[in-house]
Amino acid sequence: MEYVPSDLGKDMQGKRIDDARLAVEVGDMQSKRLDEDTHTQLGIQEDTRGQSDTQRCESNLFKTRSDGCGILTLLLLSSQPIHHDAGRRAHHHHRKTLIPSPPPAPQGPLEPTMADDAASAPPTAGLAAASISSPPSSDLEPPSTRTRIRTILDAGDSLAGQHVVVGGWVKTGRQQGKGDFAFLEVNDGSCQGNLQVMVDKEVYPLARLTHTGTSVLVEGLLQKPPVEAKQRIELKVKTVIEVGEVDAAAYPLPKTKLNLETLRDFVHLRARTNTIGAVARIRHQLAYATHTFFDKEDFLYIHTPIITTSDCEGAGEMFQVTALFSQAEKVEKELKENPAPSEADVEAAKLVVKGKGDAVAQLKAAKASKQEITAAVLELTKAKEIVLRLEERSKLKPGIPHKADGSIAFENDFFKRPAFLTVSGQLQVETYACALSNVYTFGPTFRAENSHTSRHLAEFWMVEPEIAYANLHDDMNCAERYVKYLCKWLLDHCREDMEFMVKHVDKTAIERLELVSSTPFERISYTKAVEILEGTGKKFENKVEWGIDLASEHERYLTEVIFKKPVIVYNYPKGIKAFYMRLNDDQKTVAAMDVLVPKVGELIGGSQREERLDVLKQRILDADLPLEPYEWYLDLRRFGSVKHSGFGLGFERMILFATGLDNIRDAIPFPRYPGRADL
Repeated sequence: MEYVPSDLGKDMQGKRIDDARLAVEVGDMQSKRLDEDTHTQLGIQEDTRGQSDTQRCESNLFKTRSDGCGILTLLLLSSQPIHHDAGRRAHHHHRKTLIPSPPPAPQGPLEPTMADDAASAPPTAGLAAASISSPPSSDLEPPSTRTRIRTILDAGDSLAGQHVVVGGWVKTGRQQGKGDFAFLEVNDGSCQGNLQVMVDKEVYPLARLTHTGTSVLVEGLLQKPPVEAKQRIELKVKTVIEVGEVDAAAYPLPKTKLNLETLRDFVHLRARTNTIGAVARIRHQLAYATHTFFDKEDFLYIHTPIITTSDCEGAGEMFQVTALFSQAEKVEKELKENPAPSEADVEAAKLVVKGKGDAVAQLKAAKASKQEITAAVLELTKAKEIVLRLEERSKLKPGIPHKADGSIAFENDFFKRPAFLTVSGQLQVETYACALSNVYTFGPTFRAENSHTSRHLAEFWMVEPEIAYANLHDDMNCAERYVKYLCKWLLDHCREDMEFMVKHVDKTAIERLELVSSTPFERISYTKAVEILEGTGKKFENKVEWGIDLASEHERYLTEVIFKKPVIVYNYPKGIKAFYMRLNDDQKTVAAMDVLVPKVGELIGGSQREERLDVLKQRILDADLPLEPYEWYLDLRRFGSVKHSGFGLGFERMILFATGLDNIRDAIPFPRYPGRADL
């Protein structure tokens, strides 16, 4: 978009703009004087003496400042009256870089313009305005004017008669009328629906357009199809701008439906299918709803590290991050090309150093000139450096470095200590909760769990809020509000894709969202949950016993059969929960909670954190974890400890719950699991 100077002239005859300025800061531009030579090159005269008010306006309308950062066009508003014809002439002078101005408007009350806000605008607003008015480079293509298919379909036949440019991929194509024209069903990913596109053979060779997967960018006229047609609007193509052809024999996604398991072998193309496209849009809406919810609740979004040196869960199933292997390969290659110096080589270099040192001493004793002594000292310094390099290279050995006790010498690694991909951002985000109160993190986490089930991924995303001055009850309330908000958001903003899921994946998907968004969650203790499950008389595959974690079948039975709504189970045995969860007064349970929902079971896991230093220390030791990596975590209890709580929502599990998909590998764009890390 470019700023149109003639807009300033419209409706502004007789209007004075007093002391309006546009402050633009680019790089380290500090001088406010414009370079006189640059102005001369651009034909802009600084001296406005003898000019009329209108001429001065034109002269000052555009000035350019150039430095090492590039060229910016600055809009400088004169304090003189700006007449309409002045703006028109200014536009004519710059017609190669500015979009056409509208015709003069009738005289009347003045409307607020960009100029009126210039003086009060912050520097960033000024920078944006200046960037917009910068003339485009002559060697660039003009910007795209493509219209999204969703916009067209939402408007229905109200856009009939409009010329538009549309781009997308052909879902299906067929020639008709004995090859005189073709119909293409085109989708650009903006929505589930396709736009019917009609192309005549005179416009483009039809055989090159009709194959499934072909990419097209076309310009044409929107029109109402015949009354008997299913579509409300179609595009009659006037020009085919671009075509990305497809070898139909090799294209792996045919018109016929492929199952989701097969599509995982084509993870780079599967987003073109209706199901995965719908999942992507639902995932986007859930992510947007997440940030919207926490923003409304006055939380701050904190970016926690992906690389960590502490294990949040204490399970030890972590991916290690190390540069030792690449370093070892590099050393091995280096030693092959240039063998390490021998001990004799090092001793010989030391003798050279001794000789150079003796020479310096002799020169000093002989009171040689300063120039001679300086040169000799320089020779000695170089000889010493050679010795150091030789000694360092003599220590090089192929393979991973080890200590004397046989353990890996991580002090030679990149971080000088063991490092891992994070299993959770919780511990790190707690540091900000203990300073900024309400915070959350939303990012990828990793588990090196060799599991092939439909509910596990090696890389997945977690939403993890942390709330200061909050107990377990506060934590459960926040979790319930959040889940309900997500469900309601999908119902309000993703209805088309959810209806697709109901039709093709899970008939109860929308009903489930409506239930969860409108029903209070049941809350029971872990002990009560075990009693209920034991009292059903049902034979589960996994044993039900106090002290053992509930299996997915137990969780789903509680929420789908017993209560028929979401359930929050709280106060779990301490032996099956993480060290950071607050120990209850009974010394047997911790203030932990899980949110269970139909279809997936556990959706959220959370707890009140242990704020007592002595208790937390003992819990770390009881988990057979070293204290040293957690000293920073203990500092949060040493210095201004505060009661706080939080939880984690598995983002892909939320997608499973919402869509009814059976496998979590289809809920993430690029699934990572044992044996697969495509792309």
